[in-house]
Amino acid sequence: MFPIRDHNPSERTPYVTYALLAANILIFLSYWPLQTNNPNDLGAFWDAWAMRPVEISQGIDLHTLVTSMFLHGGWMHLAGNMLFLYIFGDNLEDQLGHVPFLLFYLVCGVLADFGQILADPNSPIPNVGASGAIAGVMGGYLLLFPKAKVDIIIIFIVFFKIFPIPAWVMLGLWMAFQLFNGITADIAGGGVAYWAHAGGFIAGFVILIPFWLRRGGQAFWQQTEGHPPHPDAKYSPSTIPVIPRRK
Repeated sequence: MFPIRDHNPSERTPYVTYALLAANILIFLSYWPLQTNNPNDLGAFWDAWAMRPVEISQGIDLHTLVTSMFLHGGWMHLAGNMLFLYIFGDNLEDQLGHVPFLLFYLVCGVLADFGQILADPNSPIPNVGASGAIAGVMGGYLLLFPKAKVDIIIIFIVFFKIFPIPAWVMLGLWMAFQLFNGITADIAGGGVAYWAHAGGFIAGFVILIPFWLRRGGQAFWQQTEGHPPHPDAKYSPSTIPVIPRRK
């Protein structure tokens, strides 16, 4: 189960969201050959630009709090993050404005890093990915548009089925998954930085509370019933057959 789109069209062109998508993709392409051709050079690259909790705890390589959020470990890592940014980023940029949204994104990414650092401050494992910053975008989205419709795709045996569900259900389940895995996973063993995801999500939600209050708080929700303050985009839920690949 994962989201493919929301029913919340933006009312202005999301230039910053598009720029962040492009920056992440282009930066990934710039060092991707190191993944297969130069593993030693790739290790040196991570040393220079990935965030290591133990280094931040010692007050060194602080620039990696920012640089790490533009790096990804593989194609699927990049694709998943860019999908979530594409779905939810434009609406936050629409509400906040271009420059405030960029600052919000970067601050959420840094605070997400500190979520992972607090969980394992002595870890030497390099952390990379935009997930923490994008989790902040998702937390802010949940606060402003809890009942916006999000289409999720569920894969059955021979077909896909698309279902529209409220944003609070999809994002709430996502956050619960991060907390559960953060509690049960072996932090020292590497893998997914679940506490960075949780930290970014909480940061994004909390940072936007003053903005939400200026919009009227609960009155803002009541005016729109938790939906976007403009007409929803209309999509028809569909079933997509799967065509087997020939061997």
